[in-house]
Amino acid sequence: MTDRIFIRGLALHAYHGVMPHEGKVGQTFTLDLDLAVDLSDAARSDKVKDTVSYADVAQCVEKTFTGQRFRLVEAAAGAVADAVLGAFARVNTVAVTIHKPHAPIAATFSDVGVTITRGRGKAKP
Repeated sequence: MTDRIFIRGLALHAYHGVMPHEGKVGQTFTLDLDLAVDLSDAARSDKVKDTVSYADVAQCVEKTFTGQRFRLVEAAAGAVADAVLGAFARVNTVAVTIHKPHAPIAATFSDVGVTITRGRGKAKP
């Protein structure tokens, strides 16, 4: 299946990180999501009930991502992926990329982050 729903550039302020100041001041992270969903029913019916709502996905992601403090963005990405799979039965796989453009690194860089892909059962992305 090659059908995809995506959200790019979801900006969320959170307090994730290993450094103590990251837990106090926080920073804005940017999330990208790529959901593998069979969209054939929605393409035929033109009905929202046959797809996955972008708004509902964004709300689920925001609640999960900002609902607790994670030391690692890997853990945050895993929690987001699990939440999306748990909330939306139509989603077969989800890839979550978290960009941490203000990571405490003693170097000049434009972006750092992680991408985690999770799926249902034996299905591998």
